[in-house]
Amino acid sequence: MTVTNPRFDLAALVPAWSELGAVHLVAIGGAGMSAVARLLLGRGVAVSGSDAADTPVLAALRAAGARVHVGHDAAHLAGVDTVVVSSAVRDDNPELVAARERGLRVLHRSQALAALLPGTRAVAVAGANGKTTTTSMLAVALTHAGADPSFAGGGEVAQLGTNAALGGGPAFVVEADESDGSFVVYRPEIAVVTNVQPDHLDFYGTAAAVAAAYAEFAGTVRDGGLLVACWDDPGSRALAEAQRLAGRRVLTYGVDEGADLQVLDSVADGLGSRSRIRVRDGSEHELVLAVPGPHNVANACAALLVAVVGLGARASDVLAGLASFTGARRRFEVRGEVGGVTVVDDYAHNPAKVAAVVSTAAAHVARSGRGSLRVLFQPHLYSRTRDFAAEFAAALAPAAHVVLLDVYGAREDPVAGVTSALVGDPLAALPGERRVEVGLSRDEAVAHLAAAAGPGDLLLTVGAGDVTALAPRLLEALAARGSHGVEGPR
Repeated sequence: MTVTNPRFDLAALVPAWSELGAVHLVAIGGAGMSAVARLLLGRGVAVSGSDAADTPVLAALRAAGARVHVGHDAAHLAGVDTVVVSSAVRDDNPELVAARERGLRVLHRSQALAALLPGTRAVAVAGANGKTTTTSMLAVALTHAGADPSFAGGGEVAQLGTNAALGGGPAFVVEADESDGSFVVYRPEIAVVTNVQPDHLDFYGTAAAVAAAYAEFAGTVRDGGLLVACWDDPGSRALAEAQRLAGRRVLTYGVDEGADLQVLDSVADGLGSRSRIRVRDGSEHELVLAVPGPHNVANACAALLVAVVGLGARASDVLAGLASFTGARRRFEVRGEVGGVTVVDDYAHNPAKVAAVVSTAAAHVARSGRGSLRVLFQPHLYSRTRDFAAEFAAALAPAAHVVLLDVYGAREDPVAGVTSALVGDPLAALPGERRVEVGLSRDEAVAHLAAAAGPGDLLLTVGAGDVTALAPRLLEALAARGSHGVEGPR
């Protein structure tokens, strides 16, 4: 195993879930950690956890049977056998420090999830972009097809009301996060790679190291298993070709000729789309989606190949399930509409994700023939902002109005000279007319966007940090204007 994480032994043998004893999850309220907690509770494991602040997620976990604390304290480890952490938990966290001092088993979040997979038909979905939505689409489509899958994703599946659940069927779909190299622990029967693009360079260092990690991930597929990869993305195409040369079973999807499942044409239908797809045997199908954008057509094609070819579900059932898919939370999630102004929230946080959601929103506004696209973007991580500032600027360019919040540092400490202006300055210099605002407070950002918005506008809050909390505030500000039928200043 070549992917190394200096904080965790990813090559270590993962114990069975039944051997974990009482499990404590540090930062249990996170998307990935709460998914693991729900699954362990479903297996009857005694689960406790802690997080910095009380949230609805913590309340839901308490209701499900977890013992949850607000704040981190070594005293919370009483009676605990295994401690689970993510890479976002720092080494000086008092609970992690105490766990190591006491010689407790410490597992990375991915290892705890991997402990639940033996004996299942595991599907691991990876990629710089699209993995949460593809995981969610698979969960919904397989459920619709009667397969009753287990699943664990990085976002709540809107129509299922959760980010993780244990099903009675053999399929177990997991979102495999590449950010810290931990996606190599799952040993799936089926692996999905939606794209291979440089990201998380704070961990990998180079694009070549990112590509090598995906190659190792593909190499963890069980003997006789399947790799499903996007043919349109150069990185995943190169991976697919290399894996085929190595004798592995590979299926591809995409618009480009040569894909095993090819999208022949696609037209927008409201916020969704209708696409004609063809598989290698010459059969054609209509793929209907209620979620927007060509990126979601691609995600659905991946889910279709996994469900039908990989797991044996009926194509008609899977297509019907995909047509019913209403989205994952914070993936082009419509939060409301006031006076003809629509507010949409999205988790996009790397350039390709931001480009996909902004271009999708811009196309929707253009088709309507009225209004403008206005984006409130919160850069995520100082390292990512520094490394991809120009790419973020290009991704935001289709918007008529962009407001940039301060960088959301998450696990990183501030870096001198790295601010939102690194994105705002090149954005303002790009050809075309647009309004760019940098350095506003959160209150000012909400006020400026609400005052500027007019009927037909789409307001898009974008980022992996806490910018999502501003979507309801925008709706409140729009409602408070008192003159919804009159355009604000443009």
